[in-house]
Amino acid sequence: MKALYIASTGMSAQERNVEVISNNIANMRTTGFKRQRAEFQDLLYQQITRAGSQTSDQGSMVPAGLEIGSGVRTVATPRVMSQGNVSMTERELDVAIRGEGFFMIQLPDGRTAYTRDGSFERDPNGTLVNSQGYSLNPGISIPGNAKGVSISPNGTVEAFLGTDTTPTQLGQLQLARFVNKSGLESMGDNMFLETAASGPAQVNIPNSDGTGDLLQNYLEMANVNSVTEIADLIAAQRAYEMNARVISGADEMMRATSQLR
Repeated sequence: MKALYIASTGMSAQERNVEVISNNIANMRTTGFKRQRAEFQDLLYQQITRAGSQTSDQGSMVPAGLEIGSGVRTVATPRVMSQGNVSMTERELDVAIRGEGFFMIQLPDGRTAYTRDGSFERDPNGTLVNSQGYSLNPGISIPGNAKGVSISPNGTVEAFLGTDTTPTQLGQLQLARFVNKSGLESMGDNMFLETAASGPAQVNIPNSDGTGDLLQNYLEMANVNSVTEIADLIAAQRAYEMNARVISGADEMMRATSQLR
């Protein structure tokens, strides 16, 4: 019975939906995390009677066809790149982005990764690095005698060196933005990679060309809404249960047919 296969595709799709929701909930406290959603499409249809086919020599036609679908499939899990709430941390090397930009991270293999996680540290050489120890691109080094490091909304990094009474500019943060942010490839560790779907990175200084400005002493939180995720989880559970009931009902119908024979 075809209903068994159709219902099984529905159960499989809802399993994938629950996996996506569970990942969102698991990352509710992940800095800069962007939630995903599952998108579905119906499968091919068996055309038994085509709409518009003629039913007589006088030109009358079928107003609505007879077609049976084959179920559903998961086609994409795009990220929702909306702005997350910013939270104060009181750490001078924590930076939040308010806008569409991404920090650029230099990977050991020469590639550039992109992240919304602005929790930076200094390595033994004073270079600003992320939590994996990968340096910012372009690199910024803060001397050991630097005091009062400040990062302006447009990305200018300054500090007082030694006994100086005027700040010294140490570098300039830059941000990248993409035409299609949802096309970025997730690589884990709060980082993304450029793809053909995302388009090339458009690099600018903060507060220009739509990249957004920077907020020192703050971090961007995940854009996961717990109420929305729980509601989506309940809906996915109900859909899964209904598909399971279809399989149970179809099985009972087949059993009844077998007994008649």
